[in-house]
Amino acid sequence: MVKKQEFLEQNGVGELLNKEVSRSDFPPNFVFGTATSAYQIEGAWQTDGKGPSIWDAFTHIEGKVLDKKTGDVAVDHYHRYKEDIDLIAKLGFDAYRFSISWSRIFPDGLGAKVNEEGITFYNNIIDSLLEKGIQPYITLYHWDLPLHLQESLGGWLNKQIIEYFAIYAEACFASFGDRVKNWITINEPLQTAVNGHDTGIFAPGRNEQSSTEPYVVAHYQILAHAAAVSIYRRKYQDKQGGQIGLVVDCEWAEANSDKIEDKNAAARRLDFQLGWFLDPLYFGDYPQSMREQLGDKLPKFSQEDKELLRNSIDFVGLNHYTTRFIAHATESPEEFSFYKAQQMERIVEWEGGEPIGEKAGSPWLYVVPWGIRKTLSQIAQRYNNPPVYVTENGMDDEDNDSASLHEMLDDKMRVNYFKTYLAAIAQAVKDGADVRGYFAWSLLDNFEWDRGYTKRFGLIYVDYKNGLARHPKSSAYWFARFLKAVEGKYGKEE
Repeated sequence: MVKKQEFLEQNGVGELLNKEVSRSDFPPNFVFGTATSAYQIEGAWQTDGKGPSIWDAFTHIEGKVLDKKTGDVAVDHYHRYKEDIDLIAKLGFDAYRFSISWSRIFPDGLGAKVNEEGITFYNNIIDSLLEKGIQPYITLYHWDLPLHLQESLGGWLNKQIIEYFAIYAEACFASFGDRVKNWITINEPLQTAVNGHDTGIFAPGRNEQSSTEPYVVAHYQILAHAAAVSIYRRKYQDKQGGQIGLVVDCEWAEANSDKIEDKNAAARRLDFQLGWFLDPLYFGDYPQSMREQLGDKLPKFSQEDKELLRNSIDFVGLNHYTTRFIAHATESPEEFSFYKAQQMERIVEWEGGEPIGEKAGSPWLYVVPWGIRKTLSQIAQRYNNPPVYVTENGMDDEDNDSASLHEMLDDKMRVNYFKTYLAAIAQAVKDGADVRGYFAWSLLDNFEWDRGYTKRFGLIYVDYKNGLARHPKSSAYWFARFLKAVEGKYGKEE
């Protein structure tokens, strides 16, 4: 097991944790933004012609969401987007990452008829952002597949989905690309594959313990990404002057000892996160370790696929929150097939039994800032140092009914999280990683998937009991100072 003191010294972590980070530690053109996703904040689930998504259906099934709540209203961003964009501007961020709801553009997902009211809504957001000097970064797919595509053809399990995604992507490039210069095709395809089609805790809630479904779903997402990129590059990129990437999520995997089997297990764990999606885009195929572990369960790319895939990415988006020690385990203690296949055990303690980091609200989230530097270094080394944006990074508190508003707003632990993770990212930049931007997750407390409203990730506190009023937390003020926002109501605590 890993000895804490020795590890921290060898990796220069002590210095990192005590460093005061500032805006000047980053290149002048480095982008700072905040992020959200459509289903988590918009609400208005049946408003202005929007069709149902798989999350609309899933959250209405008894027992799927911890607090029995839905995203029907969420935090009502659909009606309050101007107020929310004002907050982004007052805090001094220069970018905002948000997602488009596919079923707001094409209510049945098929692409035959555009819902003009949906187009208008996103045009209004884009124009409001640009008026305030905030650059939109748009995610085309953040898990909310149109329900009709799930029910009529099996969603991501059917190869036809690639064509429908490409039609939807093109409608967005055509409608918004004159003003939007930064596109993300798919957010965290791993989560759709695994939590949607193995553990079943996310929509569409499939947990047949099929040994192939997650890999088929991932395969078609990768090809859908490449199809959208191909259209963008062929028809829009030159005249619109934008860039397009994919967002992957990765917990850093640190070997639990110097034993070769633990080092191999940690490397394998990274292959099953980063390599699963980035290797096909950079090298044309899945990692060798996945082929060895999964055999025929892993689909094959045709020669035509490989040509479409190779280098179909202008930048990597990385969502990173936390880190684990990884030990080899022939008989994995993991419950679900995707994790069992990795033959590893995830460990959250140092040798002496001390936690790997302070624990946040979610049981999976520990504060381990040194892991993000290592993850960025891994991407730089393996993929020839591509441009990277940290597209999500943040931590949650438990919603606490008995705490006062003042206590909920005084989020010291989140302030420390952002300070230390940003210091680690600044160090990665100094190491030579081509990191170009950072997006704090999340702008607002919101609907946190299967956890409902029991977890709060926001820089802005949303008062669910009092008309969804917005209140900046200490972490919001911290960012305003860090970004040297204009002094005033949001520039300093008063």
